[in-house]
Amino acid sequence: MYNDRPNFILGFHGCDESDCHSLLNSSSKIKSSKEAFDWLGHGMYFWENNYERALVWAKDKKKRGKLKNPAVIGAIIQPGHCCDFTDTKYIEVIKAYYRLLSDKHYKAGVPLPVNKDVKHDLHKDQLMRELDCTTIEFMHNGILNQFSSDVNSKGYSEFRLFDSVKGVFTEGGPAFPGAGIYNKSHIQICVRNSNCIKGFFLPRTKAVWP
Repeated sequence: MYNDRPNFILGFHGCDESDCHSLLNSSSKIKSSKEAFDWLGHGMYFWENNYERALVWAKDKKKRGKLKNPAVIGAIIQPGHCCDFTDTKYIEVIKAYYRLLSDKHYKAGVPLPVNKDVKHDLHKDQLMRELDCTTIEFMHNGILNQFSSDVNSKGYSEFRLFDSVKGVFTEGGPAFPGAGIYNKSHIQICVRNSNCIKGFFLPRTKAVWP
């Protein structure tokens, strides 16, 4: 009953300036991330209501030589059927798929991937999340296989493919000594179904009013 997310949210995507203009001029050219360490699986990533974090991320990529001109593009997103990891229901779902994945690897004698730290991260936030990504993609593939099997056998399925995945993350060390608030805490949304993105916009600076 409460599975869909019909509301609109603002998302901000850090990227090179050239990619920003490309999306503004041709919004069909959406680039999905398919890295083995994607935190929420494969798709296009946005920081929810967090322009500054998106810009910092783009600037950090410039420092690593991954882009030339840091920029941020905004998007109006309707999450649709969202695997929302701020919702207990979906945490239980991913735990169930993890158990299936773990059993599959055990029987095959193949170790599961693991989440890893990177050398430059002083806070040990496990930025390379290969286990999480593998588990989430295993879930999506499992749902897709069941959906396709149902449609082929009876013409319909009670399973639904996820349009997006959402998660909240604490990162970057405490904001002050003893704090439970972290410097880089944020909400990410990973869009798998590009139809969830209703439009892109160029973020503007706040005007003085009145």
